[in-house]
Amino acid sequence: MDNVLSCIRIGFFFSNHELVRHHLARAEELAEMGVDYEKRNRLQIYRGLYGLMVRDFSSASTNFLATVATFACNELLDHPTFITYTVIAAIYALPRLDLKRQVVDNSTLLQALHGLPGTRQFLFSLYDCDYAKFFQTLANVERQVKENYILHPHYRCYVRDMKAKAYLQFLFSFQSVSFDYMAQQFDVTPEFIETEISQLIEMGKLFAKIDKVHRLVVLTRGIEQQRSDTYKQVVKQGDALLGKIGDLTKFLDSRR
Repeated sequence: MDNVLSCIRIGFFFSNHELVRHHLARAEELAEMGVDYEKRNRLQIYRGLYGLMVRDFSSASTNFLATVATFACNELLDHPTFITYTVIAAIYALPRLDLKRQVVDNSTLLQALHGLPGTRQFLFSLYDCDYAKFFQTLANVERQVKENYILHPHYRCYVRDMKAKAYLQFLFSFQSVSFDYMAQQFDVTPEFIETEISQLIEMGKLFAKIDKVHRLVVLTRGIEQQRSDTYKQVVKQGDALLGKIGDLTKFLDSRR
């Protein structure tokens, strides 16, 4: 397994996707045959880094978050870089409720973020709906991603999609909103907002339309569906919690 992981690191160094993919598959075969916990844990981090390499932020987020509390892979990347990658992937891939549960409320991750104020601010500015601050931190993250050998090929896509995510989160609370008000919240000009929103709508990244007469962004049915899905998810989680409370109550009653 160690030899296979060494080959994967060589693939990362030379940005050789095929080499990484081939030896990851080999490592998976070896893992199925039986390896110790430490090697299995390291393999998961290798999988996560490959996810970043191929712009699969969902896979990267899943694998990194699973190893936050047990990170031991310094031959591949140091711990601060690992935490930064975890946040970059998770904030992109996770819906707001999952982001809270898996990242914002993750005590191990939060402790590590105390030493990474820029990454922490990036996460919480979006989660706390401080959009002006988020745009400032996104500019810093853009430079960071652009200069990173793994993430550089995806930096334009990443920044564009993170802007779309912030706009969508903001618009989620409105039926319609003026460009002037939206520009105030993001600390940019109305013209900038109008141009960005128009481009993202054309690309299918935003469920909205523009009322040019009244200079408004008007939500469409797509966003209403997202609202409905979010409501159903909250209700489902609430029902599950009530069920667990009921089971606990029955158990305690039986012990009396």
